[in-house]
Amino acid sequence: MSQLAGRMPCETPEAFAADAAAGDTRWILPATILGSSLSFIDGSVVNVALPAMQHSLRSDFSTMQWVVNGYLLMLASLILLGGAAGDRFGKRRIFMVGLLGFAVASFACAVAPGIGWLIAARIAEGAAAALLVPASLAIIGSAYSGDARGPAIGTWAAAAAVTTALGPPLGGWLVDAVSWRAIFLINLPVAALALLFAFGIPADRHSEATGALDLRGAGLGVLVLGAVSYGLIALGQGCDVAGAIAFAIAIPAVWFFVRTEQRADAPMLPLALFSNRAFAGANGMTVLLYAALTGALFLLPFLLIRAYGFSATAAGAALLPFSVIMGAGSRAAGGLVERIGARLPLIAGPGVTACGYALLGFSAGDRDYWSGFLPGLVLAATGMTVAVAPLTTVVFGSAPAYDSGIASGINNAAARTGGLLAVAALGLAFGGSGVSPGHAAALVSAYRLTMYVAAVLSVLSGLAAARSIAGR
Repeated sequence: MSQLAGRMPCETPEAFAADAAAGDTRWILPATILGSSLSFIDGSVVNVALPAMQHSLRSDFSTMQWVVNGYLLMLASLILLGGAAGDRFGKRRIFMVGLLGFAVASFACAVAPGIGWLIAARIAEGAAAALLVPASLAIIGSAYSGDARGPAIGTWAAAAAVTTALGPPLGGWLVDAVSWRAIFLINLPVAALALLFAFGIPADRHSEATGALDLRGAGLGVLVLGAVSYGLIALGQGCDVAGAIAFAIAIPAVWFFVRTEQRADAPMLPLALFSNRAFAGANGMTVLLYAALTGALFLLPFLLIRAYGFSATAAGAALLPFSVIMGAGSRAAGGLVERIGARLPLIAGPGVTACGYALLGFSAGDRDYWSGFLPGLVLAATGMTVAVAPLTTVVFGSAPAYDSGIASGINNAAARTGGLLAVAALGLAFGGSGVSPGHAAALVSAYRLTMYVAAVLSVLSGLAAARSIAGR
């Protein structure tokens, strides 16, 4: 999934209540910054490398979709379970398990002899990230309190912005200078150093609850999202029967998932939270906004590299303004919420984002980066920057304080789910014919359509805010 936006909504340590600022905390920030960086830059770097992977492994567009969606599927489905596991078994322990799993899966990606192996390794990588992401954030939130918490969060956020911004150009350079396999190998020393620092993190207390983790709910979540993703990809290949069968499986699976969550003693997804109109609306907005973002920025590197002859390094650098604008503007956007409330930015931000996508679609035939791509990217990034901070505020404000952690996880999962479904549906932009993006004319046409759809999704997100988010 594209991670150009850096952190997802609510992907912030404020979501977790502090236990106490006890013990030696000097290794906490180095460990969590390095650990978080693995997941923050993974999607954006992989997107830049996809054309090289496709050429090297002689695969088609649908398999490239699964390289991204295998990761997103497990992360979206299991991230809530990963947060619960951290509470149950200890945040540091789960963080270290996630680091080790991510490193092993990254090595498997790097040595993949074929596309099937690569997809399987990406699925394992996503499962490891589902442990790593919530645990890393929870460690910071639990270790710091009072006056120490603000600087710790600021340091972590600044480092996240830098790593997110540098990821695509660095990944593109590795693809050009070494191989696409190098983008996975670079994860190994980072994970090893984070693991070394993690041994210095004080052991945290964990829940004494004896109830079982919601494994049935997690399994059904994987089934639902996997079936829908497979159905959309199959339809994009022109396989209507396979797509229909997948959706026929997904529909009853959704019913079983809802029933399971209603009856579970400790549900992975507490459905009662969605009775709050603002909470439901904010998460619906998140799905729409991140579907638009992920779908749009998935095809952009393909267009730059395959249709217009950009190197992977240049394609990665082309995405740099997006990350820089979001990293630099997030703090100001948070202050805007304090002054005027969340409703207006949540309407205006998606509107500006929609204009950016529409401009990118309109200028799809312009090969010049400065006139054909940069203006639209700047507009889209500005709109997203305006929207993300108020979105986080609404999610936290509409959930009870004791459920802030699970609210954060739900919003994070909503963002990943939006990206997952958007990438799965991209084959439909080629007319459901299975045409490869190697055909320049077909790629330009599909890119233009994708940008226009992204603009529509962004407008729908703003309309959802107008209907569900109250004024100040």
